[in-house]
Amino acid sequence: MKKLFLFMFSFLSVLGIHAQQPAFDIDLWQNGLPNSNGIDKTQPYDDSKQNFKPSIRVFLPDAAKATGRAVVCCPGGGYTHLATGHEGYDWAPFFNERGIAFIVLKYRMPHAHTDVPISDAKEALRVVRENAPKWNIDPRKVGIMGSSAGGHLASTVSTHSDTLTAPAFQILFYPVVTFDYQYTHKGSRHGLIGEHASQEMVDLYSNEKQVTAQTPPAIMLLSDDDGLVVPQNSINYYLALRNHGVRSSLHIYPSGGHGWGYRPNFKYHKEMLADLSAWLETIK
Repeated sequence: MKKLFLFMFSFLSVLGIHAQQPAFDIDLWQNGLPNSNGIDKTQPYDDSKQNFKPSIRVFLPDAAKATGRAVVCCPGGGYTHLATGHEGYDWAPFFNERGIAFIVLKYRMPHAHTDVPISDAKEALRVVRENAPKWNIDPRKVGIMGSSAGGHLASTVSTHSDTLTAPAFQILFYPVVTFDYQYTHKGSRHGLIGEHASQEMVDLYSNEKQVTAQTPPAIMLLSDDDGLVVPQNSINYYLALRNHGVRSSLHIYPSGGHGWGYRPNFKYHKEMLADLSAWLETIK
């Protein structure tokens, strides 16, 4: 019995060497919020009322596996709530197994205060880069990921940042990209820039119109039958990236609708993971 115990202890210890490390949280803006959405300075923070305390949850791979790459994840939710599970935390093992640090951002809802979630996302990138040496991350290899409205936030940061602060790459799941009423998700548009935004604001945050040759490479993954955020959002963004010589990849699955994230019941879950894994191998 003693020998069996020692064997199991040794076996589990060996497994632990390469296990995902415990996650930890860091509050953003520890010296005070730089802006407000009108409710975020009330206390206490209450997720059920969309009053999110801006923070990140950090999932680090074992140091022996670390590739230096990291992904800051922006869950979706139409700029009204956050789907932190299947579009956030559930993805951590996938990335950590590939030696990629995974950081889930809990950003504030804009309530038509446009700069609020954007500043949270940019600050998350800054904090990750600041801590890069002790987290075994290369600050030049920090990408961004987003789903649905979180995809709009990720593509906004990718197209509205200078070359020093922009993410290294983009991973976008069924993203809202445009605010053109012909194709946009109205709830996301109204949440970020308001129902009566000027045409200038609409164009500024229609990110297919903001692509340059310096925009980071991207992969987009979505379903053909998505009736909530129609495929034209990703297709037009892909074309804009391609027209500017930016490496990009577009994967449209036959069905699945909207919002599948990491859920295994998505019919093309295995194919999607294989496509994403293969693309990540091109990002070194």
